Amino acid sequence: MATKVALVTGASSGIGEAAALKLHEAGYTVYGAARRVQRMRHLAESGIRLLAMDVSVDSSMQAGVEKIIAETGRIDVLVNNAGYGSYGALEDVPMDEARDQFEVNVFGAARLTQLVLPHMRAQRSGTIVNITSMGGKIYTALGAWYHATKFALEAISDCLRMEVKPFGIDVVVVEPGGVKSEWGGIAAQKVRAVSGTGPYAPQGNAVADSLSSEANERRLSAPELIAKTIVKAVKARRPRTRYAVGFAAKPMIFLHGVLPNRTFDAVMRRVTGVPAS
Repeated sequence: MATKVALVTGASSGIGEAAALKLHEAGYTVYGAARRVQRMRHLAESGIRLLAMDVSVDSSMQAGVEKIIAETGRIDVLVNNAGYGSYGALEDVPMDEARDQFEVNVFGAARLTQLVLPHMRAQRSGTIVNITSMGGKIYTALGAWYHATKFALEAISDCLRMEVKPFGIDVVVVEPGGVKSEWGGIAAQKVRAVSGTGPYAPQGNAVADSLSSEANERRLSAPELIAKTIVKAVKARRPRTRYAVGFAAKPMIFLHGVLPNRTFDAVMRRVTGVPAS
């Protein structure tokens, strides 16, 4: 039986890096994809094949999938992990930045899915894992565009799951909570840049402090926890449609489901330190 092949995007750090390593340990031929190949050299030393891929550039994604098929003849797992968090008040964030957020977090994942599906259909098997976030079920102040992308990817995943079921393909959503990675620092920089001054400054600086605080960092889950969940899902005969995992994911999603909106608003203000007035 041929070794199964997995493609993991955003493999240069965090969840993507950990997922590539864990899938390789599980016996998959793994292609780790990212814009910055130099940051993945250590993965190559572990036996992972590297791909230079920018999920906002169509030709880059096409070339990557073509390379995998040329070298292995198949693709069994796609982990759509590439993404970033762009925070700032809706009034402050330039529309170009909003579009970039969707280009990477949503359209890149959707286009890459389009490219691998013909091969999975031909095999009549495959698993697509979309990494959303607990932020695909809940919300925070100044996170409108980030949360919008994650809500969108959740919806895409549900529709896709029904569409590809006749072809033996599974679609799995992984909803991480807080994870130790570069994500929080990048999001904090972005919110300070656009909403660190002006009318939204009290909220912007509070959110940035929350995202980058040492106390918050200590509570975050290791990326390996999310990676283990990804491996569990792709190896399952009948995977769950969703896996909420990591710091605060399950309790926050639960609270959002049972609390009135304004009560949940108050909870989120307290968690992030955002002033009510």
